[in-house]
Amino acid sequence: MSIAEAAKLEWKESHKHPLGFKTRRGLNWFTVGLLYAMFYMCRYNFRFAGAGMRVEFGWSTGDIANLAAWFSLAYGTGQLLNGLFCDRIGGRASMLIGAVGSILVNLLIGFSPWTSSFMAFAAMWMVNGYIQAAGTPGMVKINAAWFNKEERGLFSGIFGFMIQSGQAMISMLAPWILAGFSFLAFVVGPGEWRMLFCLPPIFLGLVSIWFYFVSAESPEDAGFHGSIQDDVDNSAGTTVPVLESFKFVFSNPLVWFYAVAYGCTGAVRHAADQLSPLYFEDVLGFNMKTNLPLIASFTLVLVPIVAVCGSVLSGWASDRFFRGNRYPVAMVLYYGEACVIAAATTVMALKLIGPTTSGILLGCLFLVLIAITANSTHSIVGAAAPVDIGGKKMAGFASGVIDSFQYYGAALGLFITGQLLDVSLPGNYTVWFGIMTCFAFFGGCAMLSLLLRQQKKPAASRAVIAFMVLLVVVGFTTGIRKYRAMKPVAIAHYAAAAEAAFEAGNDKDAAEESQRVLRLAPTHAGALQIIGVLHGRLVAAAEAALAAGDAKAATDHAQNAINLKGRETPARALLAEAKALNKAQDKAAKADQPAEGK
Repeated sequence: MSIAEAAKLEWKESHKHPLGFKTRRGLNWFTVGLLYAMFYMCRYNFRFAGAGMRVEFGWSTGDIANLAAWFSLAYGTGQLLNGLFCDRIGGRASMLIGAVGSILVNLLIGFSPWTSSFMAFAAMWMVNGYIQAAGTPGMVKINAAWFNKEERGLFSGIFGFMIQSGQAMISMLAPWILAGFSFLAFVVGPGEWRMLFCLPPIFLGLVSIWFYFVSAESPEDAGFHGSIQDDVDNSAGTTVPVLESFKFVFSNPLVWFYAVAYGCTGAVRHAADQLSPLYFEDVLGFNMKTNLPLIASFTLVLVPIVAVCGSVLSGWASDRFFRGNRYPVAMVLYYGEACVIAAATTVMALKLIGPTTSGILLGCLFLVLIAITANSTHSIVGAAAPVDIGGKKMAGFASGVIDSFQYYGAALGLFITGQLLDVSLPGNYTVWFGIMTCFAFFGGCAMLSLLLRQQKKPAASRAVIAFMVLLVVVGFTTGIRKYRAMKPVAIAHYAAAAEAAFEAGNDKDAAEESQRVLRLAPTHAGALQIIGVLHGRLVAAAEAALAAGDAKAATDHAQNAINLKGRETPARALLAEAKALNKAQDKAAKADQPAEGK
């Protein structure tokens, strides 16, 4: 028998399981994956609300990017803390706590009167991030107990299908919500983005009930004893003391190599996911507030589908050809991703992406290609590697540490991207692609360093690490220089656009452009003057509407005045009067209606 045949036979023998085990594991896998998919619906709803928020509250693209960055910071911190406690309380409890918390926070955002305040919304969204972070460690920990090491790569890839299905579902549901709908006596008008935070929690709640009754923490809890061999700790049980988990994971050098690389995955993946609707609107000219074009919806649904294909293929390759070692495949994926996004950066710089047939096709194609590579590393580095390192007892915290870096990387990437997009000219997202290119290349270097270390070449590994440090210094220096050069050009452009719109009598565009100028230069005289005039007009219009008894018009004008100048404005008192008038009118109207049955 040849060596290859012997290895194949050995692999098959190690994957034999008792009768009924694979069916029960499949049911458990499906249930855990479906619940985590619902987590995504209550997280990726935000990206579809961004366009509506910009219009209603006057927030900038940078503001939306910052909200996504703060969510990532909260989520990353939650991964560290929740992952540690997940190893103590178990994966099922961790996922259920996260599900209930996310339902409550999403409903609070959907119905809260404080949503219009940027800081209040940011606080609520960060709480959602922290609570949602209980889901990933729980999911990874449960699956760690159900799969052998040589099975985890493939099943992590397949599991990516369940995860990405949540993104696909919200991508299909959001356009329907934003287009307006009616259900029995319940009617929602077009553009009601708050409903994006009200409907997905219903799905999360229903699946949570199913999860509670069907899922099992381990094969032993489902009656299959000794079915899985854990390479880390094969003793009974799936929980360990907090201190033991902390010491084991923090002292393992593999964790930190994967964590750095996964931070780069997060920077690329979340920049593409969270800002793609704004990219569709600003670069490709789509209406993402009320009437999403078919190609935009199709692309956003296609992205998670192709991501699954990449995840399954990369997981299978790491299992079959590298005996469960994830870093060789991950290194190739990172460098391939850097090449793809570098090509997108070049095409964007040449202005070949835009609101034309060929420009739209190119713009959508690159998003799909980025999704394949980014989510392939997401699967093997974020789902399979932590299980390999921590085993069934400490996979929760291993996942928490590694996955926290994904979101810290996302926060850093989104913050940098938001700052540079704010000083970019309209329709120019070159910096968006450029920043993602840098992170993808950096992730490849992290995996190259780990590969050299595992091949007993410590000097070469340290040389790569030194090169990575140099890349960070050069990258930040270049970015700061670029920002300083772009800022005065952007201020001049938007100030001229504000002046032109004001002179043409287009108050809406004049206000938007002036606010963009003031975000970059708060003391800009021309922009302040335009805002002052427009604010005065809105205040006068609100006063006139109040005098005429038109509560709705008075409310709209007063709210627009507040959006222009913030909370320090006499329009606050007018808004209170308008709301009181509206309440009194509603009360009077009800009193005038004859009582039912008379």
